[in-house]
Amino acid sequence: MTTHEQQEQQEQDVKLFFSSHLLEWYHGQKRDLPWRRHRNPYYIWISEIMLQQTRVDTVIPYFNRFIERFPTVESLADAPEEEVLKCWEGLGYYSRARNLQHAARQVKELYGGQVPDDRDAVFGLKGVGPYTAGAILSIAFNRPEPAVDGNVMRVLSRYFLLEDDIAKGPTRVKMERLAAELIPEGEASHFNQALMELGALVCTPKSPRCLPCPVMEHCAARLAGCETSLPVKTKAKPPRPEERLAALVTGSGEHAGRVLIRQRPQSGLLARMWELPHWPAPPAEGGAAGALLPEAAALDRLRRSLRQAGIFARPEGHWTAAEHTFSHIVWTLQVYTCREEDALALPLAAEARASYAAAAELPVELFEDGSGHPEDGGAVRWINREDMANYAFPNVFLKLLNRHFDEAEQQQ
Repeated sequence: MTTHEQQEQQEQDVKLFFSSHLLEWYHGQKRDLPWRRHRNPYYIWISEIMLQQTRVDTVIPYFNRFIERFPTVESLADAPEEEVLKCWEGLGYYSRARNLQHAARQVKELYGGQVPDDRDAVFGLKGVGPYTAGAILSIAFNRPEPAVDGNVMRVLSRYFLLEDDIAKGPTRVKMERLAAELIPEGEASHFNQALMELGALVCTPKSPRCLPCPVMEHCAARLAGCETSLPVKTKAKPPRPEERLAALVTGSGEHAGRVLIRQRPQSGLLARMWELPHWPAPPAEGGAAGALLPEAAALDRLRRSLRQAGIFARPEGHWTAAEHTFSHIVWTLQVYTCREEDALALPLAAEARASYAAAAELPVELFEDGSGHPEDGGAVRWINREDMANYAFPNVFLKLLNRHFDEAEQQQ
């Protein structure tokens, strides 16, 4: 046997060791997760979408509630979008829920409500990328398809001492080819789950637990003493901070005990979800990043923003601050209590008068810094705590509303 053949045989032995020992470990150590109790492709699909950017412990109760409310593809496809978003409320990344429902309608219309086991068909579903397609096909249908996510790339980078940047597309393609080679015949479902499990429980990002690792013996990164420096990954651009002024408008008269909420625009960030009205804050004097407006200036800016949106309320004072993080932006919300006022009693009421439901009809008035408010004009509602069950809120506004109603109840 030539040196080259010996090297190839050694590499093959290392791969075989990895696959066999990993499967043996998985069968003895795997977690009891609700989506693993079935081979239902719909359940597996739901779980994989929910698990994107989200921890398993967080997903479990959401998954259970979701499949209880939408037990079949048809029930999800036929549901009002508002119900789907409400069931997703607090899980974040709401485009996942919209894409999921869109894809459910595709499955209903094109495949009779049955999740297809054809690779091209699965790839054609809205919101399904290479990893999710591979997970559905392998876990549900035992197809020998790779399912390569961040956990898997970390495991492979360390075991095979791969120093390619996992943030780059060609590296993912290389990892997918390698992962496909490692799948034992007839074991795609268990093997791909075992890879994910190893990355989640043992080969963790910052402090890998090498001693209990079932494939430690041939892990090239451990043998080289560089397991904590892999994988190589280019750092993403940090999200841009944005200061915003938010209005907690409490009602009077017929609206007593209620709070005003508005609906987001029909497309874009958090589309059609509900929130407290809020607008970008102008730069603080001097333009220092993160500097706050003086309270008088913030109150005046918020008063004019409310008036422009057709909401007749007077800001009274700062209540709290909150933060909401997206992949590309971080909102810091400075929340001010505001009191509803009678539109007829306000100056310029004749020119600015409009019902809350018709705020979109107001003329757009630009501020001195040239900013308008494209978020204005959505539907608005007065709600109490019980009404919250009928609207889907981003998590930050859900927490703010619950805190307000808790404080109001304590004062009674």
